Amino acid sequence: MKPAEVVVIGAGVVGLSIALEAQGRGLSVRVIDRTGVCAGASAGNAGALAFTDILPLASPRIIRQAPKWLLDPLGPLSVPPRHALKIAPWMLRFWRASWPARVRASTIAQTGLMALSKAAMEPFMIAHGLVPMLRKDGQLQVYEGKAEFEAALPGWAIREAAGIEVQHLTGDAIAERQPGLAPHFTHATFTPGWWSVSDPKDYTEALADRFRALGGEIVIADATRLLPTGWKPRPE
Repeated sequence: MKPAEVVVIGAGVVGLSIALEAQGRGLSVRVIDRTGVCAGASAGNAGALAFTDILPLASPRIIRQAPKWLLDPLGPLSVPPRHALKIAPWMLRFWRASWPARVRASTIAQTGLMALSKAAMEPFMIAHGLVPMLRKDGQLQVYEGKAEFEAALPGWAIREAAGIEVQHLTGDAIAERQPGLAPHFTHATFTPGWWSVSDPKDYTEALADRFRALGGEIVIADATRLLPTGWKPRPE
């Protein structure tokens, strides 16, 4: 097998996007995946380009909710008791990341990353003939009651301060934006800057087809270790 200048591990949407970008810079690229193109999460995710999601997961609000989630076997943060000690160091780092100063720093960093991603996304899709798959329909977040809506307002205020367009809706304005919702959804927030692709599996497979057409190679294999350049095994 001829050596490649760049090896990407994973033939999902992220790996193939990286591979195409490296190809565009004149590099020879090989993608390795244990099961093949779009065999994991990229086949079944929402296909969202969530450029408005600038708030980090680690936050004081999440830390306050975490103990309840940990005790709920069906909760979003359920941890079997036998894994508690193993996950403890990660939980400590997560807790530290939720300190207000670190949350502010993370939000600034994530805002910059999202802005860069949004600026790069459409030119990337144009270059590879994928624009017909792009949807700019926005996203509607709905709330069951005024209290739930007001609890979310601080997060929306942070987004607005970062220049993200936000539209708060009630009553008929919600039905006009999304007909057929149950009446107990009394409040909603619409973010026009949320994009998506029509089908994440089709999009990822199109990336793979484009990558191969430009001379890229996708190999089905396990990546077991990474070795530094010039590394030689020790004699037995």
